[in-house]
Amino acid sequence: MSNEHQPEAVWVFPEEKKSNKGAVWLIVILSILAVTIVGLLLFFLLPPAGDTEPTPSPSASGSTSATPTPTRTPTPTATPTLSPSATPTPVPSPSTVPTDAPNPTEPPAPNQDHDAFAAAVAPRLNDASTGLGVIAEGDPDAAGIVGNLQQDAGRLSDTAAPSDIEGAWADAVTQYSARLAELRAAYDNGTDPQQAVDAASAALQNVRAVAGI
Repeated sequence: MSNEHQPEAVWVFPEEKKSNKGAVWLIVILSILAVTIVGLLLFFLLPPAGDTEPTPSPSASGSTSATPTPTRTPTPTATPTLSPSATPTPVPSPSTVPTDAPNPTEPPAPNQDHDAFAAAVAPRLNDASTGLGVIAEGDPDAAGIVGNLQQDAGRLSDTAAPSDIEGAWADAVTQYSARLAELRAAYDNGTDPQQAVDAASAALQNVRAVAGI
């Protein structure tokens, strides 16, 4: 029995674990780099603390807009009461107001200067009287004188008259111009111009009377 094979004792050493210190340092270095990058980004992107304007909180703006402004109640104005001794002012009835009273809303009529108008048209009217007198005496250049009188009649028609004689002035000058045209036709046709001269002279006197000359 002593010769039986005895088991031999064998020392088994556990497998040594690999050291992972290098991985730990790598993680630490990467973390430091990440923190540094984030800090630089915040430094360049965020404005300085001194330039930052305070932003009103939503609660403050909401409370301000939601609060209605109290409406001021108008104070009733006391109506003055007439004392029994006060006598009211009588108001005239429409029948007592004179119908020919001037309307205060209408502007007063402008005062036209008739003297200035007469002074403006007098020279041409005087020339017309002189010209018709020369024509009546048988001047050989009577047709040319009539032409000059027609031009003066056109200028008289363009002269503004005062409003109260404006219509009468326009009618008188128109009649005078028509008589001058008949006188010119008499000379052009070779007929007796005496009747046309008398008609033109009468029309001229009417123009002078309207102008106040």
